[in-house]
Amino acid sequence: MEKRTVDSGGTTSIPIASIANGLPGRYATALYELAAERQQLDPVLDEASRLAAMIDGSADLRTVLTDRTLDIRDSRRGVAAVLAAEGFSPLMRDFVGVVADNRRLPRLREILAALAAIAAARRGEVVADVVSAHPLTDLQRVQLRSRLTEAGYSKVNIQERVDAALLGGLVVRIGARLYDASLRSRLTRLHHAMKGAA
Repeated sequence: MEKRTVDSGGTTSIPIASIANGLPGRYATALYELAAERQQLDPVLDEASRLAAMIDGSADLRTVLTDRTLDIRDSRRGVAAVLAAEGFSPLMRDFVGVVADNRRLPRLREILAALAAIAAARRGEVVADVVSAHPLTDLQRVQLRSRLTEAGYSKVNIQERVDAALLGGLVVRIGARLYDASLRSRLTRLHHAMKGAA
């Protein structure tokens, strides 16, 4: 059986199987296949993207997902209430319920990222995981996409996350390649250079 791979724009090909490895990949693969079987793949992918953005944008929601001191039943009820209020489909609500029942809510954001990566791989796209200190503006997105195209990544799916600890700049991961242009990284390099010069 031929291995399916994703072309990463002239660098290396990433096997779809490698994206699906690990716990997030297994859950994501299960959701992808269930949604495809029920002919709800596009709506589920849209909902997964929306849920990922909600998690990234809400400290309270992240706390409910990751605080291990909360009773799992309370976390499950809280997340279920949010999903119902936001109009998520029964399939997505049931899936997140299973994730909660298996005590994997702290990994939900990773599962959603793996789902996006699997979907992109099956469409022949490359996923660029972009972490920035502040949300990207529309102009920055256009500039980033232009730079990625220049680097040979023509079909790229940009997944954005915010991490204030970067202080400024951004970090871009495409497959095994990492481009770190964060202010935190620059300050660390400067610190090491100054120590070496002393």
